[in-house]
Amino acid sequence: MARQKTFDDLSTEDLRYLLLERKRAERKARLGRFARTGRVEYVVRPPRRRSGAVQSIAFEPTAQLEETEEKHKPQRKPWVDRMLFLVEIIAVLGLIFVLGNGVKMLREINREAAAAMAQPTLTPTALIMAVVLPSGHTPPNSPGGVQPNEAEIPEHLRPLVQTLANLPIPTPSPEQAVRIQIPAIGVDAPVVQGDGWEQLKKGVGQHIGSADPGKNGNLVLSAHNDVFGEIFRDLDRLKEGDQVVIYSNQRAFRYIVQQVQVVEPTRVEVMAPTREPVVTLISCYPYMVNNQRIVVTAALEQ
Repeated sequence: MARQKTFDDLSTEDLRYLLLERKRAERKARLGRFARTGRVEYVVRPPRRRSGAVQSIAFEPTAQLEETEEKHKPQRKPWVDRMLFLVEIIAVLGLIFVLGNGVKMLREINREAAAAMAQPTLTPTALIMAVVLPSGHTPPNSPGGVQPNEAEIPEHLRPLVQTLANLPIPTPSPEQAVRIQIPAIGVDAPVVQGDGWEQLKKGVGQHIGSADPGKNGNLVLSAHNDVFGEIFRDLDRLKEGDQVVIYSNQRAFRYIVQQVQVVEPTRVEVMAPTREPVVTLISCYPYMVNNQRIVVTAALEQ
């Protein structure tokens, strides 16, 4: 039976061999762990024979670690890729829908804001600054003589009439009426601004706020029929087609009679503004009675 060698009996060559064997055993154990996880494969190579040593089998990996890990990496199934692709498409379509809906809502908000800011064109309401038609007075042969006829004014409106009588006369303008001619009844008289009691003593009065000659609107002119020159005494003789010529400081305007009517003193709507250029002539009626008004309407000749 061979005697077992002690550490002191080993030579330098023996020690080097034992060290290599130890490293080979450690490497074998490490490769064994890799093999159990499927990360390496083994091939057998012939053992080297050394004198006095037992033959051994060496194991070496046949592939690099990175290649082995890539080979055994779990593969994603195709249907998962298709599902993810479908999700991406749905997400893109949803984003497009949200953006489109946002643009639509923005346009609707802008439209509503524009509609809120846009104000409708308002049709002006006729503002008639009169309670009764102008030129009203008592007849010259009445017991009290000629004076403004307050009896035709409703009692509760008389303070308002006094207020309207104090309206300031507008600043003279070259566009205001200055003269009127009615060839059919021989009228040729000056036109003054205002149709109050004092103004109508001077001639034909233009109602304050009414249109100027030739302008769109209602030019309202009044005069007496039996006092202060009896300028409008014969208005009832006018008929459709007769001419009324109104002068400003710039030119003459020719109007054609359209209508002659007798109305109550309270029919102030005949003085209302109009869209077209017209002239309205007003005077008391009948002659020397004066309990009504005669109203002549004429349109501007085009």
